Amino acid sequence: MIKKPRLWVAAAGAAFGMLLLAKLGHAEEAAETTVAFTAAMAEQIANTKIALDTVWVLIAGMLVFFMNLGFAMVESGLARSKNCVNILAKNFVVFGCSSLAFYVLGWGLMFGNGNSIIGTEGLLFVSGVDNSPAMGDAYQGVYTSIAWAGVPIWAKFFFQLVFAGTAATIVSGAVAERIKFLSFIAFSFVIVGIIYPITGHWIWGGGWLQTAGMWDFAGSTVVHSVGGWAALAGVIMLGPRIGKYTKEGHVNPLPGHSMTSATLGVLVLWFGWFGFNPGSTMAASAGDIARIAVTTNMAAAAAAISSTAVAWLLLGKPDLSMILNGCLAGLVAITAPCAFVSVGSSVIIGLLAGALVVFAVLFFDKVHLDDPVGALSVHLVCGVFGTICVGLFAQDSIMPNTTGDGLLFGGGMKLLMAQSMGVVAAGVYTLTISLLFWAIIKAVMGLRVTPEEEIEGLDIGEHGNSAYPDFSHSVPGGMHAVGSGGHSQPAYAAQMSTQAVR
Repeated sequence: MIKKPRLWVAAAGAAFGMLLLAKLGHAEEAAETTVAFTAAMAEQIANTKIALDTVWVLIAGMLVFFMNLGFAMVESGLARSKNCVNILAKNFVVFGCSSLAFYVLGWGLMFGNGNSIIGTEGLLFVSGVDNSPAMGDAYQGVYTSIAWAGVPIWAKFFFQLVFAGTAATIVSGAVAERIKFLSFIAFSFVIVGIIYPITGHWIWGGGWLQTAGMWDFAGSTVVHSVGGWAALAGVIMLGPRIGKYTKEGHVNPLPGHSMTSATLGVLVLWFGWFGFNPGSTMAASAGDIARIAVTTNMAAAAAAISSTAVAWLLLGKPDLSMILNGCLAGLVAITAPCAFVSVGSSVIIGLLAGALVVFAVLFFDKVHLDDPVGALSVHLVCGVFGTICVGLFAQDSIMPNTTGDGLLFGGGMKLLMAQSMGVVAAGVYTLTISLLFWAIIKAVMGLRVTPEEEIEGLDIGEHGNSAYPDFSHSVPGGMHAVGSGGHSQPAYAAQMSTQAVR
C-alpha cells in the first residue's frame, strides 16, 4: 500500500521547483546580458579602430600637404631670384587648382566604378558621401575600388587629393622661369582633373594594370613618373631658357639664388614623406607603418650618400644641388616598393637611385632638355626606377598575399614584366596626352612669356613685384639683374664652371 506524501514534502518540492525556474530565468537573462555586452564592446572596439585609423590617415595627409612648402622652397631656391615670386605663386595656387579639379571630376574618374580604363560613376562632384561616417551607405556601389580601407570616405578623399596635388606640383619646377602663369594654371586643372586620374584608375582604381598584377604602393608611377612625364611634355613644348645653352651646344649654368631655401625644402619633403609612404596603408597598422617609415628613411639616407660620392667623382666637387636631388631620388624610388621590400633592400634601392639621378641630370642637359630644378631626373627617371624595383626586390613574406617575390628573390619574371608594362603604359599615355593639352593651351593662350619678360624676370612681368626689392638694381636697357644673388647674369655665369648645375 502506497502512502500519500505529507503536505510539507509537497510544499518543499513546489518551492524547489519555483527556485529552479527562477535560477534558469536569471541564467537566460545573464546570458542575454553577456551577449549584448560583448556585441557592444565589439562595436566600440570597431569604432575606436575607425577613429584611430581616421586620425592617422588625416595626419598623414596633412604631412603630404605640408610637402607643398617643401616643393616651393626647393623650386624657388634652385631658380633665379628674379623669378622667385612666380615660383612661389605657382606652388601656392596649384593646390587650389588641384582641390577643385579633383573634387569636381578627378576623384570620380580615378575611383568611380566603371570599366578597366576609366571610372564612369560618381563623376561631377564627389557623390553619395554625406551621411555615413565610415564604410557602407556612403559608397552606394559607386566607389568600391577604395572601399577596402575602413576610414570615412572624406578621409580617403583628402588623402588622395594631396597626392594628386603633388603630381601637379612636380610640373611647376620643370617649366620654371619661362612659362606664363595663366597657362600653368590651366594645365594644373587638366593634369589633376583628367590626366592623373586615368592612370590612377588603371593602377589604384581597379583598372587593367591592377588586374594584370602591377603594384605601386604609394605612387612612384601613379604620382611621380606621371608628374614627370607631364613635365617632360611641358619642357619639350617650351624649349630651354634664354642663355641656357650656347650656340656651340655647351651648357651655360644658370645657378639658383638660394641653396638655403633649397636645403630647407628638401628637409621638409623628407619629413613629409613619412606621411606619403606609411600613410598609404590608410590604417594605423602598427607593424606596417613602422617598417615603411624605416624603409623610406633608409632609401633617402643611402641616396644622399651615393649622390654625394658620384657627383664628387664626376664633377670634382660634392655639388649641393646634386646631394639634395639625390635624397629626393631615393624617396621617389622607394615610394612604390616601400611596403614590399626589406630594410636592407631599401638601402640598395637608395644607393642606386642616388647615383642614377646624377647621371640623369647630366643626360638631360646633354640633350638640351632644360629642367631648372632636376624634376625630370628625380620624379620621372627615379619614379620609373622605383616601380621596376618592385619587380626586383619584393618579398612575399614581408606583406603576404600581395606582390609575391621579385626576380632577385626567386619569383621569376612575372612581377617584373607586370611592373615594366605599367611603366610603359603610363609613360606612353601621359606623355602623349600631355603633349596634346600643352599644344591646345599654347594655341589658345600661348605658353611662353616674351623674351623681354624672361630676361627681366617673371616676378615683374607676371606679378608686378619682386621677392627681394631691396636688392634689385637696374642695368643698361632697363632690365633688372636680380637673378644671381645680386650679380648680373653674364658676369656671374662667367665665374662659374661649365659643369651641369641647376
